[in-house]
Amino acid sequence: MTRTMEAAVRTGRRWKARDVWCALAGLVSLALFIAAASSVVLPVNSDLGLAAELPYPYWIAVLVLNVTFVVALRGDSSGPAGRLVMMWLLAVQVLVLFGAAAFVTDVPRGEVAFRHLGITDALADTQAVDPGIDAYFNWPGFFGLLATILEATGLDPVTVALWAPVFNVGLWLVAVAVLLSYLTPDPRRRWLALWIFCLGNWQDQDYLSPQAFGFFLYLVVAVLLIGPLGARPSRFRGFRPANLAAWWRERSPVDPRRGFRVGAFAVVILLIAVICASHQLTPFMLLMVLTVLTLSGYVWPGRLPLIAGIVLVLWLIYPASTYLAGHPPMEDAGLTAAVESNVAERVSGTPGHVFVVQVRVVLTVLLWILAAVGAVRDWRRGRLDLRVVLFAASPLLLFPVQMYGGEMLIRVSLFALPFVALLACSALLPKKSSGMRPSFRTGGVLVVTFCLLAAMTVTGRFGNARYDVFTDDEMAAVATAESMAPPGAAIIAAAHPTPWRTETYLEHPYRAIEDLCRQDLTAVTCGPAFYGYARDNPAGAVVLLMRSAEASLVLQGDSTTANMQEMEEWLQAQSGVELAFSNADARIYRVVP
Repeated sequence: MTRTMEAAVRTGRRWKARDVWCALAGLVSLALFIAAASSVVLPVNSDLGLAAELPYPYWIAVLVLNVTFVVALRGDSSGPAGRLVMMWLLAVQVLVLFGAAAFVTDVPRGEVAFRHLGITDALADTQAVDPGIDAYFNWPGFFGLLATILEATGLDPVTVALWAPVFNVGLWLVAVAVLLSYLTPDPRRRWLALWIFCLGNWQDQDYLSPQAFGFFLYLVVAVLLIGPLGARPSRFRGFRPANLAAWWRERSPVDPRRGFRVGAFAVVILLIAVICASHQLTPFMLLMVLTVLTLSGYVWPGRLPLIAGIVLVLWLIYPASTYLAGHPPMEDAGLTAAVESNVAERVSGTPGHVFVVQVRVVLTVLLWILAAVGAVRDWRRGRLDLRVVLFAASPLLLFPVQMYGGEMLIRVSLFALPFVALLACSALLPKKSSGMRPSFRTGGVLVVTFCLLAAMTVTGRFGNARYDVFTDDEMAAVATAESMAPPGAAIIAAAHPTPWRTETYLEHPYRAIEDLCRQDLTAVTCGPAFYGYARDNPAGAVVLLMRSAEASLVLQGDSTTANMQEMEEWLQAQSGVELAFSNADARIYRVVP
């Protein structure tokens, strides 16, 4: 008997032909991806973004990778060899979906990553926090941590920002994997949920940001709530006060070890404080989930939402009071305003840009439909985990409360994604038993679904590449503008997608023409407005006109190419304006005060 068991263990550890071929196929996918992404020539000129510029070997890599995953899923994914293969395929998937831009260019995507590096640099230089500078200095926790890490390790900040999406998604996957280990015993369901989590992550919130950091901490808190701090609700007897009181008292902790639960409780309180000090939105998402889970009887310490609320309120009324004095938290509340800001105002611009936005909406709706179908299936089988449903649905409660700059729906879909992915597994795996090996027919459906989700995610994620992927000429122009501007001089760009403020965050007022002329960007109306602002600045100004910033205005329907050209010609004709720098993608004009 002992020999039989030892033989079974040795067989489980042994690499089978399926494992070897899957590992090699993952390597082939990685090679195809690197070759394809490295061949893209900048700038990106398609309104569809990077998806239209990536050559066909990239899409072959996506196809091979998803077919390989399905083949591996049909094998033994619970043994050591199977787990290693799955982790390898997930690592390749992260590089293919989230590291494509890092192989296209050595410049981080988007303006915000550069701004965050500038805030970090300013905190490191001043060694003090001034909440009056802007909103970021009211929530400085992430930037202080980043400054400490960069100073301690000596890492290049730009390289850190370049690879931050890959690193952050890797962290998220680790947290989600631990979370799934508490929610389902089926290894195939766990691997499938992690795969769908990657394929559905179009939100592009994994760059170097407090949101990426806050979401990771949110996932860690979720692990502690479901694991050490989880509770088993008692039998519900009705809504009478006595029945409710009995139902509340009879809850039992999932883990009976009191010392372990006390330690987990202390860690959760610490993480809540760190989240409140690092990001504006994540504490509210966490408070909502804490409240819903506690009222449902699934969290053991009943006072946890109260403590989290007190920590959040204390942070808002003291460290963040400077920002809140002019920005009440619920000034934009209302379902109509939220829909208009998050949906209606975003579906505008060129046909290509509108298509990208529609792909994002369709992808989100498709995942939620799969999750709803999976939830119904689980309910019919009597195995629906209400905790997963509550985690997925709770973020929706914040949608009508705050527009969050038109990004609330993006954040809601991100916070719900791990649990939506888990529910979607029940719609994609065999009906009879979640532990069954998928049939060839089911495998074919999975491959088609995965390839469709991958194509939509790449399109949605990199759809703004025409204005958030910068060329070397644009980076040279930004460096020149910041070096030629005297201290206190204003630096004015056409629009926000400008990679500036990295090392001179506090030295200049930075303004975008689209902010100075919110209603009308025509030369007749907007020209005098931003020209007057530049002339009135005692130290003068430099006007930086870049290809990417102008493309953002055109793509989103705020201006036209002809209008931007007319604006530049109008500026050239004004007194005190001279062309100081020019290259293929940018021009710099010096404006004398």
